[in-house]
Amino acid sequence: MPIRVLPSTLVDQIAAGEVVERPASVAKELIENSLDAGARAIEVEVERGGLSLIRIRDDGCGIPVEELPLALSRHATSKLTSLDDLAAISSLGFRGEALPSIASVSRFQMVSRTAADAHGWRVAVEGGEVQLPIPSPHPVGTTIEVRDLFHQVPARRKFMRSEATEFQHLYGMVERLALARPAVAITLSHNGRRVLSVSAANTREAEARRVAAVLDDDFIAHSLHLEHATLGLRLEGWLGLPTAARGVADRQFLFVNGRLLRDRFLAAAVRVGYRDVLFHGRHPAYVLHLTLDPQRVDVNAHPQKLEVRFRDPGTVHDFVRRTVDQALAATRPRDGAGPGSVHFAAAGLDGGEPVAESRFPEQQSLAVYPARTSTTFAAGTSIGGKHDWARADWNTGTSVFAENAVADATASGAASLGGATAASSDGAAEPPLGFAIGQVLGLYILAQARGTLVLVDQHAAHERVIYEQMKAAYAAGGIARQALLVPQSVEVSAPAMEVALEHAEALAGIGLVVTPGGPRTLLLREVPAVFGTKDLGGLLRDALAELAEKGSAEALEGASHQLFATMACHAAVRAHRPLNLHEMNALLREMEKTHRSDQCNHGRPTWVRLSVEELDRLFLRGR
Repeated sequence: MPIRVLPSTLVDQIAAGEVVERPASVAKELIENSLDAGARAIEVEVERGGLSLIRIRDDGCGIPVEELPLALSRHATSKLTSLDDLAAISSLGFRGEALPSIASVSRFQMVSRTAADAHGWRVAVEGGEVQLPIPSPHPVGTTIEVRDLFHQVPARRKFMRSEATEFQHLYGMVERLALARPAVAITLSHNGRRVLSVSAANTREAEARRVAAVLDDDFIAHSLHLEHATLGLRLEGWLGLPTAARGVADRQFLFVNGRLLRDRFLAAAVRVGYRDVLFHGRHPAYVLHLTLDPQRVDVNAHPQKLEVRFRDPGTVHDFVRRTVDQALAATRPRDGAGPGSVHFAAAGLDGGEPVAESRFPEQQSLAVYPARTSTTFAAGTSIGGKHDWARADWNTGTSVFAENAVADATASGAASLGGATAASSDGAAEPPLGFAIGQVLGLYILAQARGTLVLVDQHAAHERVIYEQMKAAYAAGGIARQALLVPQSVEVSAPAMEVALEHAEALAGIGLVVTPGGPRTLLLREVPAVFGTKDLGGLLRDALAELAEKGSAEALEGASHQLFATMACHAAVRAHRPLNLHEMNALLREMEKTHRSDQCNHGRPTWVRLSVEELDRLFLRGR
């Protein structure tokens, strides 16, 4: 066949294959145009899942009558004029392809009016031809009707799913756009029935109500709000608590400069921020808005504008990861709040302590509560029980439990009970987790705090305390190492050998000192002092595999954290280990000052609180 220029109608229909995937993508393009027009209220009406009708009404600035036919021409836009504009796009749309592409595969008409016009003007597309505008009554703003989608392309129509499926996709798209722009009121009706209505939100409380209306009240009740700005980057939104993680990644919403994205780069940064508190196989829920200078992000990287590229991806990734990590670090026991009920607001990424504020106004600051009893624990203290417990000298101090304890648990427990009872009337401020009153089944610590009952998983809680201490020691200068009497030979692949030689100094920082012993052999000469000799070869191979895959210091940090988590699990107090009241209270106090102590290293909750009302319901009191 000879080379020829394609007809404009066919060109538009080919372009529609990229822009118009299904009714949901039509709604996305039209709603984004309304947002770019400055709309404060948008109404969406659909019939039969959007296959028969999609009508979008807005109160934006409107389109002048002389520009209406031009708006339906390909590559005609009011949103950029030069290459410089393309490098700093602040609008959602900019290519000028959406309207002509949609009009080429549907029965299309548009009515618009500007504030300077006495009435609106209607323009329609019939048989691929744009008709002349005719007068039509209309308020200031624009209404677009898209009927019989793909009626001119029967082959595409066959690929559409059922009405219910298409509406589900469209509903999800409107939900995400409603989360992207909280200041814009949005309503959605299907087959004449209103199914979603959210009013404009201009305060944090109103935005929280809007998020709850789009998702549900449960999300807000089990999330923390964060605000963080530094280095020209700002991250704001809601992070779901680790204990509210889901089996599927269906509640992960990321927006960059108000643009809805499915960006794997940012999603990975958020997930790394959750890595210390997320249960295996679970997915966090979040609604996050990232704001930065438009010149620092390229939005012209995906046909549907669902992915972006950053000028400095390392800085953005580190900012998001560290912000999420520091926010979740604030999830620890606090007055009047259940696990994780905090608001996070950080002033900078300087490695300082995250600032956390409760959503409850009566909350006081942590670390101001005096000990209820006079007993404190240090290395070598007798704590009851004839067992050897793990060392906790992670270069930073001692653990709650000391090593080689030999005292009698029964006598010590009786003495602790008397001390706690005597101190209960001394007027001291009661800490968030209160004071222990006993141990249940050798597994859980039972405590009373301000009229509530607190249950603590002793192993999970102590595991988190030790893990955070080890991380702090590593950050402060590295883990103490011990030399192996006989170096252990570990066979690795040729690429792993290159990785080991390149990152030898960093490996030593987590306690693994290696030297080459052959073309594919590494000699492991020093190991972390607290780890012993358990599967050192597997540990080294796992660390090298993560480095080879990700090729960054972050991968090594992740490998070291995995190692520390393994150590902490082995070092923590075991189930069925008898504890006296002094030991229980010491662990409660450690939890109150330990980051992320609401969850263990595997993401499971470490404690729960039961109010008097909840206990009354269990026993049907007052009924």
